[in-house]
Amino acid sequence: MCSYGHGCEIEDALHFLKILGGFGKRVCRALCYHIGAMDVSLKFNHGAYVMYSGLQKKPKKLPCLRSSEAPESEEMASAVSVKEEQKIPLLQSLRDSITAAEEEEEEEILPSSSPFNHHQPPPQAEDQCKPGPTPPNQRLVSLDVFRGLTVALMILVDDAGGAFPLINHSPWFGVTLADFVMPFFLFSVGVSVGLVFKKVPNKTTATKKVIVRTIKLFLLGLVLQGGYFHGRNDLTYGVDIDKLRWLGVLQRISIGYFLAAMSEIWLISNTVVDSSVAFVKKYFVEWIVAILLSSLYIGLLYGLYVPSWEFDIPSNGTQMVHCGVRGSLGPPCNAVGLVDRFFLGERHLYQRPVYKRTKECSVNSPDYGPLPANYPGWCLAPFDPEGILSSLMAAVTCFIGLHYGHIIVNFKSHMQRILLWSTSSLPLLLIGYIMELLANHCTH
Repeated sequence: MCSYGHGCEIEDALHFLKILGGFGKRVCRALCYHIGAMDVSLKFNHGAYVMYSGLQKKPKKLPCLRSSEAPESEEMASAVSVKEEQKIPLLQSLRDSITAAEEEEEEEILPSSSPFNHHQPPPQAEDQCKPGPTPPNQRLVSLDVFRGLTVALMILVDDAGGAFPLINHSPWFGVTLADFVMPFFLFSVGVSVGLVFKKVPNKTTATKKVIVRTIKLFLLGLVLQGGYFHGRNDLTYGVDIDKLRWLGVLQRISIGYFLAAMSEIWLISNTVVDSSVAFVKKYFVEWIVAILLSSLYIGLLYGLYVPSWEFDIPSNGTQMVHCGVRGSLGPPCNAVGLVDRFFLGERHLYQRPVYKRTKECSVNSPDYGPLPANYPGWCLAPFDPEGILSSLMAAVTCFIGLHYGHIIVNFKSHMQRILLWSTSSLPLLLIGYIMELLANHCTH
């Protein structure tokens, strides 16, 4: 057996370990841990593992084995520092070391530009042990719970809404439990965007992924929502393009996701968030976008002039709806329906709108039912609750979720998060009440 003298090499033994393959490498690593009394370096040289050793004083701290400093060359030198000889039987210690080594990846043997030998000085202080890499990102459990509760709420209102109209969607004015489902989904989308795109190394690649995901979600909505098939007993059974409903629930989510993700990728600055002022500087452009979207919606809703219009009733001719107003929020003459009819066409809108459960259109209001005796003609008109203009406003809900996600990313204290969430929610609540008062004033 080779003695631990100056310049001793055990290359022959390591050639044997090479024959053993990966197991030999683990044995070699364990040997390096237990040789003791000298510094040992391991190098892969022309297909053989060669160990260099020499008598020198060990440093006080063992150098870290950092795989991030590895050169990308095929013939890389790997340096392994030696720790003190343990006062336990060598065979048992060696067996334990091999077992531990099997759980490590190959990159844990630190590559360096050249192996340490007895002519080289020990590593400097800056190469001493540093904290290892952070664990991989974990899911935000609270967001998953929120999504699960939202899905449960959706199932509840869909199944029990007919039996309990109080939890079903509001026929028009007002809000019920079912009306919170879509905003909750959009809010969770915004939070997720803030977490996913907190670091964007390549904006072009991220943009392509967002576009592809948006298209997939939009097309999935077209397929799942149906409403464009002929009857099975019809000779023209198949897809009816004339009745294809272009917008829907998943399409609205895709629009909100696209706008929020694009702003997160391209509009935020590189400011380091170390205070509340820096937080505002980093994300204030996204807030401006959300304000502009809200202003656009409100301006068109109250500013567009809605003329009288007509629609086709199957097997009953056409029906005229008399409007000629501006700023109306009622079912027949609002600007939201005007924009959808102009860009999408009445055939491509939802044919069973929720306002058919109003008192003017149903004897069983707030549920669906037969038409009253003197019902207005617009009760039979189509209207899309997920239309163009309303989807732009719904995207603002994604931006609100995006803001809450930013707070999660940049502030780690729970009390600080709660304080910032509260200070953000109260102004939104006040603005909502103000808008409601203005709407009631305008309608009366």
